[in-house]
Amino acid sequence: MSKEFTHVDERRQPAMVDVGGKAVTHRTAVAEARVRFPAAVAEALRESGFETSKGPVFHTAIVAGVMAAKRTHELIPFCHPLGIENCRVEIDMNDRDEAVVRCTVSVHHRTGVEMEALTGASVAALTVYDMCKALSHEITIAEVRLLEKHGGKRDVHAP
Repeated sequence: MSKEFTHVDERRQPAMVDVGGKAVTHRTAVAEARVRFPAAVAEALRESGFETSKGPVFHTAIVAGVMAAKRTHELIPFCHPLGIENCRVEIDMNDRDEAVVRCTVSVHHRTGVEMEALTGASVAALTVYDMCKALSHEITIAEVRLLEKHGGKRDVHAP
């Protein structure tokens, strides 16, 4: 693990990383978030086809996740604005009453897209929560994490 923070300058002041000297490569990142439901809520969602009075839960969350990934630089202070080439958000219910949200982002650029993937997964999970909170406030969002990244200095794969 590097012991250097990348978003500070030589005077230890906050600074955006200068990526001007880096090579443009194909970069991809995959992030995941989990939305945990009480059993009764998960059952009600399955029975309704994942619809609530607010509309189609997963479809709405997918749109929100993509929109958020594209606007990450407006939310995270030192993220570079990127022309994202691809963003996919997928949401599946598992057998543990969790909606598993996975966001994959890719670009040809000098900097990675980990924050875009994490933001997309997070906002999609928040949207699921928002659309289901009338059913229960015991819903939780957990385990927002980077699963993998490719391109740049090194590839990363979560254990």
